[in-house]
Amino acid sequence: MSQDFSQGRSPRRHTRFGERTTARAQALQLLFQAEATGRDVEDVLAGDYALEQGPLDAYGEQLALGAAGMTPQIDALLARISPNWQPDRMPAVDRNLLRLAIYELVAVDEVDTAVAIDEAVVLAKAYGTDDSSRFVNGVLGRVATDLAAGRDLFGEDDKAGDEAADYEGAEAPDGE
Repeated sequence: MSQDFSQGRSPRRHTRFGERTTARAQALQLLFQAEATGRDVEDVLAGDYALEQGPLDAYGEQLALGAAGMTPQIDALLARISPNWQPDRMPAVDRNLLRLAIYELVAVDEVDTAVAIDEAVVLAKAYGTDDSSRFVNGVLGRVATDLAAGRDLFGEDDKAGDEAADYEGAEAPDGE
């Protein structure tokens, strides 16, 4: 499959990714391809898919499947904490990167919060727009703050989104 993952370009910075970063990049690519083709991640994995670095790492597969399974909850969270930039208005790479990173923050205990955020920022710089890294960092910073405060991010009575969500440095990136 020759799906155009990164809006017409390979990673903007030819950075050599470490093993875990490569796995996260693969998960991002799978999420992007599933969304772009209107398929589930499982369907993408069962057929032809494109990875910039392969073969598919088991951790990358775990992240893609986990994030895909939580997409409705994560998108609802994003809609609450970022009211000016609903998920459907975000560039596709940023939206899928946020899904991936939020899944990792809430569901993968062995990954430190700062590491998950730093890795997401690295990928945003590599694959997103010029503003993506600031936007992703701002949104994930808010999620991390809410997690540290013990807020139930996915609860129906979640009040996290009632506060102003226009955090400094979290302007949404241009373009999709």
